[in-house]
Formats: sequence, structure tokens, C-alpha cells
Amino acid sequence: MKLDAMAMELPVVHGHPNRVPFEGVLTLVDVPSDKAPSGSRGHRVVLTKTAAEAALPSLLGMAVDFRPDWEGHDARTKCGILTEADIVGQRLVVSGYLYGRDFPEVEEKLRSLPPGSMGMSYELADAHVEDMRAQVWKLTRATFTGAAILLREKAAYKQTAFRLKPHVARKRGVNMAADATGASGRFAAVYRGVQVLLAS
Repeated sequence: MKLDAMAMELPVVHGHPNRVPFEGVLTLVDVPSDKAPSGSRGHRVVLTKTAAEAALPSLLGMAVDFRPDWEGHDARTKCGILTEADIVGQRLVVSGYLYGRDFPEVEEKLRSLPPGSMGMSYELADAHVEDMRAQVWKLTRATFTGAAILLREKAAYKQTAFRLKPHVARKRGVNMAADATGASGRFAAVYRGVQVLLAS
């Protein structure tokens, strides 16, 4: 088994109140999606392993987002950060932190759902489709711009996964975010000059 990994190092802060660690399977590589992503004109897609390996550095530091109905992407609702990405066999495995203090309702909801019910979906830009006439679009180059947490049944890949790691004691204290008064899926597929917006 070949392993390709990349991570960005964050300072260790034990019990950080806004870091809730998570892990997941973002997508599969060299495997066609189970259904057509939004914006793909009805085509299923396959992200090549070569493209995924080259794009790993672009994934680190990108945000994870969510929609309240957990059925898709909302790039303006960023609730966490990706800090590590590995390609293990055909799985692109990621980990990072959810902003638990900023989004307590998201953490609460995710912990209340049955195990295995959540998945992930990538967001790309500057993706190139080898042949847009093909039944399954092969992505040979891309840049990761983020990811979404969503119901696994809604993801283009049914074998994606997402889970929060077990509870750890986190610091509680004074909210220092008060002001001075004390008041408290897309990617662009480009082929022969045609640009198409897609989201996995």
C-alpha cells in the first residue's frame, strides 16, 4: 500500500476551546463518483490519483463548510479547517478541527447523529477535464479550495466519511471577543475554452 501524506503543523494547545478534532474520507481517487456532482451536466467524475497527489498542498489550511440541512455546500459558512491530508490506497483521508466554540450547534448535531451517517465532498478550482465528451469526466488537474460536511447519502461518493473525535476536556473562560463597549462545490472544469462550475 502506498501512502502519500501532507500536514501543516499547528502549535499544541491542550484543551483549546475552539478546536474539536475530526477525521474523514474526503473522496476516492481513480474511482468514478457514484452520481454526477452538481454542475457536471449529468456526468459522473473521476479524480485521478496523479491529480490528487499534486493538489494535496492546496488542501491544507482550507475550510470545511456546511449547510443547515446537511445536503450540500455553502462556502460562506466555514466551520472548521483542514490540517492534514493522506492518500491511502484509493482513499483521500483528511483531518482537522471544527470550530466548536463558534459553532456549538454544529458540534452538538454531529455528535447526535448515528455513526456512519455523515460524509464529505470536495471543492475545487481550475480543474481540467481530459475529454468533456466522455461519459465519465476524468479530472487530470485541480486545486482544492475547501470541503463540505454533509449527509453521506447526498455526497457524490457514497464511501466518504466524517466523524468528530471523542470528547476531550476543553478550556472554558471569559469571552474575549467583545468589542470596546463590552458587547458581547464547486470547481471550474476547463476544456477547450469552456468553463463549467462543478461541486462534488
